Amino acid sequence: MLAVVGAASLDDLAARTVPAAIRGADLSALPPPATEAEVIAELRALSERNRRVKSLIGLGYHGTHVPPVILRNVLENPGWYTAYTPYQAEIAQGRLEALVNFQTMVADLTGLPVANASLLDEATAAAEAMHLALGAARGKGRTLVAASDLHPQTLAVVRVRAEPLGITVRVAAPAEVAAACAAEKPFAVLLQYPGTTGEVRDLRAEIAAAHAAGGLAIVAADPLALCLLTPPGEMGADVVVGSTQRFGVPMGYGGPHAAYMAVKDAYKRLMPGRLVGVSVDAAGAPALRLALQTREQHIRREKATSNICTAQVLLAVMAGMYAVWHGPEGLRRIARRVNLQARLLADAARRAGLAPRHDAFFDTLALECGPARAEALMAAALARGFNLRRVDAGCVGIALDETVTREDLAALCAAIAEAAGAAPSGLGELVPAGGIPEALARSSPFLTAEVFNSHHAEHAMLRYLKRLEDKDVALNRSMIPLGSCTMKLNATAEMIPITFPGFTDIHPFAPADQAAGYAELIGRLERWLCAITGFAAVSLQPNAGSQGEYAGLLAIRAWHKARGEGHRDVCLIPSSAHGTNPASAAMAGMRVVVVACDRDGNVDLADLRAKAEEHAGRLAALMVTYPSTHGVFEERIREICDLVHAHGGQVYMDGANMNAQVGLTSPAAIGADVCHLNLHKTFCIPHGGGGPGVGPIGVAAHLAPHLPNHPLRPGAGPETGYGPVSAAPYGSAAILPISYAYIRLMGAEGLKRATQVAILSANYVAKRLAGHYPVLYKGARGMVAHECILDCRGFQQGGGVLVEDIAKRLQDYGFHAPTMSWPVAGTLMVEPTESEPKAELDRFIEAMIAIRAEIRAIEQGRMDKADNPLKNAPHTAEEIATAEWTHPYTREQAAFPLPFVRGHKYWPPVKRVDNAYGDRHLVCTCAPLEEYAHRLQLAAAE
Repeated sequence: MLAVVGAASLDDLAARTVPAAIRGADLSALPPPATEAEVIAELRALSERNRRVKSLIGLGYHGTHVPPVILRNVLENPGWYTAYTPYQAEIAQGRLEALVNFQTMVADLTGLPVANASLLDEATAAAEAMHLALGAARGKGRTLVAASDLHPQTLAVVRVRAEPLGITVRVAAPAEVAAACAAEKPFAVLLQYPGTTGEVRDLRAEIAAAHAAGGLAIVAADPLALCLLTPPGEMGADVVVGSTQRFGVPMGYGGPHAAYMAVKDAYKRLMPGRLVGVSVDAAGAPALRLALQTREQHIRREKATSNICTAQVLLAVMAGMYAVWHGPEGLRRIARRVNLQARLLADAARRAGLAPRHDAFFDTLALECGPARAEALMAAALARGFNLRRVDAGCVGIALDETVTREDLAALCAAIAEAAGAAPSGLGELVPAGGIPEALARSSPFLTAEVFNSHHAEHAMLRYLKRLEDKDVALNRSMIPLGSCTMKLNATAEMIPITFPGFTDIHPFAPADQAAGYAELIGRLERWLCAITGFAAVSLQPNAGSQGEYAGLLAIRAWHKARGEGHRDVCLIPSSAHGTNPASAAMAGMRVVVVACDRDGNVDLADLRAKAEEHAGRLAALMVTYPSTHGVFEERIREICDLVHAHGGQVYMDGANMNAQVGLTSPAAIGADVCHLNLHKTFCIPHGGGGPGVGPIGVAAHLAPHLPNHPLRPGAGPETGYGPVSAAPYGSAAILPISYAYIRLMGAEGLKRATQVAILSANYVAKRLAGHYPVLYKGARGMVAHECILDCRGFQQGGGVLVEDIAKRLQDYGFHAPTMSWPVAGTLMVEPTESEPKAELDRFIEAMIAIRAEIRAIEQGRMDKADNPLKNAPHTAEEIATAEWTHPYTREQAAFPLPFVRGHKYWPPVKRVDNAYGDRHLVCTCAPLEEYAHRLQLAAAE
């Protein structure tokens, strides 16, 4: 490979690729590399330092049983966790069906017609709903009324999100929400159902008051409670958000978990995140694809409705499959049992002389104890192996869940009796007390679709999961050569520790002394990431790259304010930047000014200088990606950073391409002040079909006091921080062991070599394909960085071939397409990574060369311009097997274009999907596809 690219060694290649002015990185602070067995043992020991106390704290986090069939065949299955976001719909039909199941589950439970394919966590989902409502209100004021019984972390995240947007958050007691709406005329009201202390109340009056004031009603709801409670949608709610964590996803010290959002039909086009819908393929058969919002940040940029460009797909799949496995009756049974536990415990408390704060509740009791007995109850429960919640000085909260046994319930009764100085009650004596008022009992059916009523036996569920998995292309099948997305190896050894009970069973707000293992893991990982980036401090709280961007910009904003320069609000962003960059800047209250790029894809320094000078008095930041979005190490990056600093701004580096820096240079070396890292790219957390992600930020010393913190966890950030950006103090803590293991396995030399080989692989692909496809951008010495852009625009004029045709034809070869038409329309951006062996790179290269030969045949008239393998791709098994074959090329050329395809043939399950049809006829829940196909036939007949 080195011979092909013309380099003497990996060091020589790096010297010819990375500018000398920024070359050099000190990774001596990293530990030496360890074996897989050593790393697994080390992480097991850390997990065992966390004390496994059963947490009945609630606050949106609950114990749950992960069905083993889902644990083994989804969470631990690379066919699910190594897949990419389903932008190429034809080879993602399994994941898309699983997400339609999730959307249907959410829509049914909430009583609203449209649900998205998951969001990051409940708190950020509430903040996204606030933003949606602000857009829908269209100038009807900037006040949000929030009920005081919201989960405190939700209220904290909403307040952080509101401040840069100029939104005033008014908190009102539940009984005063309606009056506050009349007085404040808010654009929205935000309610919790049930409330954070467990109260179940009728929300119709508050919702009606919001509507009377011209605003929207947002309800954060527990999905298990909705199995028994009247859905918010039936009360008139406009938006419902929440977390599906308790549907078979472990607490994991706070994440990752799949949040949800459901809306009335009128607001579906304002909804953030991803939405899966039903469309048709080229043969007229039903097919699934992403609808409406697909990568809208790249289209609308600073006018986007959200900066969220990811989801929690793997966790949404788990939660949706939990509903498939249990079905509606199974979920009702779990919900009834949890509610019964709470009602029995309420009676035990009353018998002991402790008064439940609320008569109406689902799973959570708030017991009025007085300060002394509250302290005694917390201690008595802990002695018996339970964490409870100290609601206030005289009140203790107990949140029951599906993991609570009869023995647990008896122990809780004993703890209550001991704290109250009363005789304990036996379970047989107790009479269920309180609970759900009849007027709020659910009467409407849910989960009526066939999929939720078919797979309750192990064999049926196992085969259903396998059937969906086989429809998709993931890294366990072939390379996924996506530029800017880094679909690299997710080693099995790195994945094993995430299912250790010591990591999975810890509540994010458990006492700090019970999470010593997590504290050590987080501390080490922060120090290692500081060494890798050259920065002084790191926050692991942001639970996606978009959240990292936002958190970093807020740190810059807070720093300016602390220096008396809060008026600085201009953010310079190159025209080539990721679409999330301008969207994040707008969310952080900044005004986006676009900087031009030159013909080589570099930042236009003259335009940057002019814009920096023009806005010098208000310049807040420059956002820059390095290496550039065009896959090139810009030679003048230090000059760019110095220019921004000279005009009073800070440099934010987008870390999407960090895997081309590690061990060779660093964000600090180029002059950046803050950088977010995509742990789900460079540091090996798998994409999971579109999530989970982790987007921590690293900052220079002067920004360290302005990192995010958390009101429920002192120490999770500086006291001077601006507040939380995520619901949990450490974001998606449960998957941090993956990146920990990766760094620990590699050591300094391994990380550096990985970067060098990633650069080698990209240059190898570029060199091999340069005679067939023009390579659009190169560095000063003729090299690309870790990715290359293949220019396909000339094929349209000569043969009518579009870049989409090449992408779909690659599916016949068993490959996922490279990144299509971004950052330049009509191109393919290829990132081979360091993980792929030469043999796999050569297979991909052979496929691309063979496709180029097919294009040439079209250009020369040897193939029909309209009826050819590219225009008809992908080819399904059903199509190949039909008796009649009308195409001028052979079945063999269609299905087996190269010899290697025969040995491991992947059959796309559908033909090319018609995206426009699906947007015109939006169907986002799982009415049976047979029913949808029947409707298509009727429409065609008409």
